[in-house]
Amino acid sequence: MDEPRYPLIGLTRLRMGTDGAGVTTLVASRGCPLRCRWCINKRPLAEAPVEQVTAAELVERLRVDDLYFLATGGGPTFGGGESLLHAAFLARFRALCPAQWRVRAETSLAVPEERLALAIGAVDDFIVDCKDMDRGIYRRYTGGDGALMERNLRTLLGAVGPERVHVRVPLIPEYNTPEDQARSAAKLREMGVTQLELFDYVIRE
Repeated sequence: MDEPRYPLIGLTRLRMGTDGAGVTTLVASRGCPLRCRWCINKRPLAEAPVEQVTAAELVERLRVDDLYFLATGGGPTFGGGESLLHAAFLARFRALCPAQWRVRAETSLAVPEERLALAIGAVDDFIVDCKDMDRGIYRRYTGGDGALMERNLRTLLGAVGPERVHVRVPLIPEYNTPEDQARSAAKLREMGVTQLELFDYVIRE
């Protein structure tokens, strides 16, 4: 079997308060199944070249922050793009990295169920950007399938528990309203979400 590789765009070190507890390093990848109108990071969709790294290579590169990770309960946060597109890589990385590192994934959950199942065994904490729980709004904004995201979120909550799932619900200019955002939050709480973050997109074009 070929060694999985990660299409690395770049690393952003020494982050605090945005990617989970402790000091984190954002590991950004190329590739995303959605086409969000106000995408905050278009680099994963661009044709710019990326570096294809193995899990062993990435572990060694991240060891520079080992003391920060161990002292604060931090670790690498895989983002993108869509991190769970690379679930096989995440599983390999988890097998090789220090057990004390807290591995996190930022995800839209807009991935096939088998990718999520593989990631569940490799990722400690999930940061989910659900966009909006109304499927019409979701479709208009992302071009994707809100039903798939919702099924995956229910699966994830059942598999790892709500304490390991942080869900973000944005207020999206021109696409949803504060009332829509509140309805999404209420539905998510009914589903069992306990770590819920409501915020506003700030559009700069």
